[in-house]
Amino acid sequence: MIIPFSAEASGGGSGGIGRGLFFGGYAGASYPVKSIDYVTIASTGNAADFGDMLFSGALYVHGCASSTRGIITGGDQNKGLIEYVTVASAGDATDFGDLTVDRYACAVLSSSTRGCVRGGYDGTGGTGFLNTIDYVTIASTGNATDFGDAIAAVGYGSGCASPTRGIMSAGITTSFVNIDSIEYITIASTGNGTDFGDLGNSGPIGGSASNATRGLIVHGKSNNVVEYITIASTGNATDFGDASSSLQEHPAACADATRALVAGGQAGAYLDTIEYFTIASTGNSTDFGDLTTPYAYFGGLSDAHGGLG
Repeated sequence: MIIPFSAEASGGGSGGIGRGLFFGGYAGASYPVKSIDYVTIASTGNAADFGDMLFSGALYVHGCASSTRGIITGGDQNKGLIEYVTVASAGDATDFGDLTVDRYACAVLSSSTRGCVRGGYDGTGGTGFLNTIDYVTIASTGNATDFGDAIAAVGYGSGCASPTRGIMSAGITTSFVNIDSIEYITIASTGNGTDFGDLGNSGPIGGSASNATRGLIVHGKSNNVVEYITIASTGNATDFGDASSSLQEHPAACADATRALVAGGQAGAYLDTIEYFTIASTGNSTDFGDLTTPYAYFGGLSDAHGGLG
């Protein structure tokens, strides 16, 4: 059974070259996808080939990044595995280490130095959702370390960040019940998640993207609604606008300081579309270009995201 995917990427800060990566996923007969695409977020145009994931590729894979290094973790074929790429170059991924617990469909976010991974699903059935939060030091390699616990055991959510605060949104919890909650952590510390507010729509999330102040949350199950939050505050999400497809399921997201990109997904057929939103405003999406192939249930990251300052 295919369940809607969580993809993380946060956007907005300093440091990187403004490159977005999309990776993993499912493209109908092509399962699982191993390829990595890239785009220049500030421009428009079609994606180009970057390289391949190290492992077999996967659905429900997730990513985060510093200004130089992208971290790819999890996936239904690679539960618990972490790999990395150098975002400014092109080439195949390299082994990084392992999560503390094997799982996939997590919410992932990062600052300039630390990547955090919330919850996920271990594939064992209705009780197989986890509340574990891990972290890694992006510039090093090695296994993840325990950070704390999420408010609930949850998978199929998404994450984004400012330089200090990580936001983890919605998803599916035990017995596959949809939830609409948003929680946050202080990335530089350790500890449990804290309640932030609620989304206007519950359930699995297609992706989140942010600059240093505002987070956009893209709904991804028969729902093209995009909502936003102010990361430094708490409170419920507000309507931002719509993605182009009225049935856009399981896309991925990434961003720079001004733009959030939403790519791929499924609307009957698998999609190769990339579209963008201007984060500081509100409104519907604009066409950006196309992926190298139509696919869904995949991940995104950028090297210019909101966690970088």
